[in-house]
Amino acid sequence: MQLNPSEISELLKSRIEKLGIGAEIRTEGTVVSVTDGICRVHGLNDAMQGEMLEFPRDTYGLALNLERDSVGAVILGEYTHLTEGDTVKCTGRILEVPIGPELIGRVVDALGHPIDGKGPINAGQTDVIEKVAPGVIWRQSVSQPVQTGLKSIDSMVPIGRG
Repeated sequence: MQLNPSEISELLKSRIEKLGIGAEIRTEGTVVSVTDGICRVHGLNDAMQGEMLEFPRDTYGLALNLERDSVGAVILGEYTHLTEGDTVKCTGRILEVPIGPELIGRVVDALGHPIDGKGPINAGQTDVIEKVAPGVIWRQSVSQPVQTGLKSIDSMVPIGRG
């Protein structure tokens, strides 16, 4: 069977179009040490302050201490499975959590995942955990006291709603 150049060209074009190759650029680093929920990672030169870092087994951390050759991260969740040599990836996202009325009365972990056994939280919005507070003029005034239920706390630290 003999193929002419135009048939070969068409065959190659169709194969290339069907080929699903995608490239993803991610910065990866290596865990150097893990102690008491704090992880030291080498190789994340492009990490941002407050960025979410992805550790193995769907574990996330928060980049806090940016140094020349390493990054110090707080692990947000279980960390006993992390070991030296594990791969860590930058996500490019500042830490954000779900917000909205769906969270009222729920118990969540540091990332907003439910831990109360009442099923998933279907919050439609997320927001970053660190942002500039509104100015004093724009805030609602403190209008009523909030009781924590602990007399020692209520007597030493007055908390107000507003």
